Amino acid sequence: MPGPILTAGTVLTCSHAAPVSPVTTNARVLVAGTPALLLSDTFPVAGCPFQVLAPSGTKPQPCVLVRWTAPASRVIVNGQPVLLATSTGLCLSAEQIPQGPPIPTGAQPRVVAT
Repeated sequence: MPGPILTAGTVLTCSHAAPVSPVTTNARVLVAGTPALLLSDTFPVAGCPFQVLAPSGTKPQPCVLVRWTAPASRVIVNGQPVLLATSTGLCLSAEQIPQGPPIPTGAQPRVVAT
């Protein structure tokens, strides 16, 4: 599905409103003056407040990482697909339990890809 390319300047949060801080290896292709985000980049999450019920009350189950599953199919940078505002991803806990989708906001509107 077509969508704006995500960049290092796009604000990403987990489903529980904690910030995602992309670490990109792309320094060659800039979109709106910032590096385009790639499938191979890492997306750590810090400060997620999510908790689950446990027999003794609640147990912290924060999102710690975002794993993208459906990047762009036609646009490649440095051999890796770029990520789009419409790309599918999952926020994962330390135990690799899916916690919900990441939420991109403020994506640049000028460059759209599929």
